[in-house]
Amino acid sequence: MKRYAFAALGMVAGFAAAALLLPAAHSAADNSAYKQLDLFGDAFERVRANYVRPVSESELVNAAIEGMVSSLDPHSSYMDAKAYADMKIQTKGEFGGIGIEVTMEDGLVKVISPIDDTPAAKAGIKPGDYIAAINSTPVQGLTLSDATDRMRGAPGSKVKLTVLRKGEKKPFDVSLTRAIVHVATVKFHREGDIGYIRLTQFNEEAAPGVERAVKSLQQQIGPGVKGYILDLRNNPGGLLDQAIDVSDDFLQSGEIVSTRGRHSDDDAKYDAHAGDITGGKPIIVLINAGTASASEIVAGALQDDKRAKILGMTSFGKGSVQTIIPLGAGGGALRLTTARYYTPSGHSIQALGITPDIAVAQGDESAVKIAAQSEADLPGHLKGETPAKKATQIIKPAPGKKYDDFQLSYALDLMRGKSTVMFVKSAAAD
Repeated sequence: MKRYAFAALGMVAGFAAAALLLPAAHSAADNSAYKQLDLFGDAFERVRANYVRPVSESELVNAAIEGMVSSLDPHSSYMDAKAYADMKIQTKGEFGGIGIEVTMEDGLVKVISPIDDTPAAKAGIKPGDYIAAINSTPVQGLTLSDATDRMRGAPGSKVKLTVLRKGEKKPFDVSLTRAIVHVATVKFHREGDIGYIRLTQFNEEAAPGVERAVKSLQQQIGPGVKGYILDLRNNPGGLLDQAIDVSDDFLQSGEIVSTRGRHSDDDAKYDAHAGDITGGKPIIVLINAGTASASEIVAGALQDDKRAKILGMTSFGKGSVQTIIPLGAGGGALRLTTARYYTPSGHSIQALGITPDIAVAQGDESAVKIAAQSEADLPGHLKGETPAKKATQIIKPAPGKKYDDFQLSYALDLMRGKSTVMFVKSAAAD
């Protein structure tokens, strides 16, 4: 099985595989387990016999497994056979739907981020939006899997979402036309003598795409290339092996990430190999509150190894690893949290995130605070292990000065040794 890092995002999933080890059972524990299973069997039979409508055994069992696993933490869940098949397709970078990464909060579907160039992004869906209904059917009472299934459909078909948005007095409807979502994993262009690379998620095309981007930018700019901006903002994560490979592309040696689980056999450490594809050129990594999971691994590795400056706002803080454990034939799979991951310095990202070297706000964070939710705000999250570091001051655009992308402008000027128009505000004042 493959190893993955996973963000709490519903419609686009990453995952991590590791051996499933069960501790030796004791007779007292066995007896207690059998009693609890007898209790479950009694409830199962009563529901099947007395519920207001007929329910199948598979419907009840699937719901029971989903309830058991999803109660553990926000990232553990059960996938039936269809959802498992869909997930395997998604990690290849192409799937059907509207193109949003979501989680469930307070009974509603919450948008973490729309995927670039998808129906959701083109329709103006924003991070932090809540989806209250799908085709006029309330989301309240649906599982996340049920809700995402309702949003998927044949390319060309339409779906209507009822959206709640911070600052809007009333819900409003958004009509979208479903499409085959081709996830453009890597986008890049030159900014004069600087190469800009945006990595949108960590599917199977992440590392190959970054390598192609660097090669192309080297050809476009020539030997005078000053450095590279790696944009991981609103990157929800994905495959752990791709996060390791992307980190390795910029490192010559040293640890990239380690994982620690309940059992020592689950522990692992991943090191870099010689060969920096940029030839040692300076790197600035952009992060924000939507930077999660595998993208935090890359940011943490490059920061701890002092290979890059991390610029932006504190990341999401999703520092756990999920294992995909296939069940019996046709039975789907469990997505189960089995380990935490740690940066080379031993820092656990879980519920803490990556603190940037230079805290730079885009300037609109106060208007979209609902979108800046972190792992620490998710009900049932795994607790952080160490106090979170906080930036002492935050750089913001100067009042009245307009930027298309202030964080990027600041990074470009920093790379060139120029001064950006801005003002500095203490973090405590925000």
